[in-house]
Amino acid sequence: MNREIPIFFTIDDGYAPFLAVALNSAIKNSNPQRRYNAIVLHQDLNETNIAKLKSLETENFKISLTPMKANFDALDDRMSNRLRCDYFTLTIYFRLFIPAMFPQYDKGIYIDSDVVLTSDIAELYDIEIGDNLIGACNDLSIADIPPLVAYTENAVGVNKHEYINSGVLLMNLKQMREVDLEGHFLNLLNTYHFDSIAPDQDYLNAMCNGKIYYLDESWDAMPNDAKPPLAHTKLIHYNLFSKPWCYDGIQYGEEFWKYAEDSGYLDEIKAYKAAYTEEKKKADSECLELLVRRGSEIPDNEITFKKLFDAGVKIRL
Repeated sequence: MNREIPIFFTIDDGYAPFLAVALNSAIKNSNPQRRYNAIVLHQDLNETNIAKLKSLETENFKISLTPMKANFDALDDRMSNRLRCDYFTLTIYFRLFIPAMFPQYDKGIYIDSDVVLTSDIAELYDIEIGDNLIGACNDLSIADIPPLVAYTENAVGVNKHEYINSGVLLMNLKQMREVDLEGHFLNLLNTYHFDSIAPDQDYLNAMCNGKIYYLDESWDAMPNDAKPPLAHTKLIHYNLFSKPWCYDGIQYGEEFWKYAEDSGYLDEIKAYKAAYTEEKKKADSECLELLVRRGSEIPDNEITFKKLFDAGVKIRL
């Protein structure tokens, strides 16, 4: 079991400090007998951040930093004129292109950068998901918000117990290439331009439903004030606005600060938090309200994943 474990991240320059914490936690919990490669696709990362992130690298945990544009250029060559949307738009769908961008891997992990690992990521990689396209966790962050539950069921067309969070994905890259996931996605995107509140996540749910392996919730533990913290976590995901670098009293926040301590960015992260004004917090609340409102409105659109699926259009792979 000594093959390299690829772990994909995507960031812009402003997110480098939080990625450093995620990487530090992954490295600290890694197995010295295993080999890891954190593949970080980035937009406009400056030389200082590149050097600081690379400095976290260890003998068995490689950090590969590559500009996102270069990978989209390669994809453009591969897919000819099928890739018609502009690069900026497509970067939000990055995880959907990993299978096509990295044909050398048959299996991989995608993780958002607002996470900390509390166990060895190799444990996730070793989970067998059979012929399923992805392994992921049920998105519990929407479970207590009725308009968002209604959105997943009436717009995306996926039962709330089957709707997954795309921030942590165990990817069957070989199988995703075989079913031409990125080609199917681009066809749907260019033909229908679905309105959605979580673009990449909603497309993944609509296309992969029925071919998803459901991971234990400990692999995507999210802060939730309505529920007690999990007794055991493997990965903590500071989803939506539950960021300990913005707010006090965030569930599992102590784990973030533990790994921030020697991430190389502690001073910058503390300064960021100190500068997080009431005005910014108000904007967060307004953004959440807008998300919920749009979740209520979109199911009434003429074109939704569910309406087309019910009409016999091929949505699911």
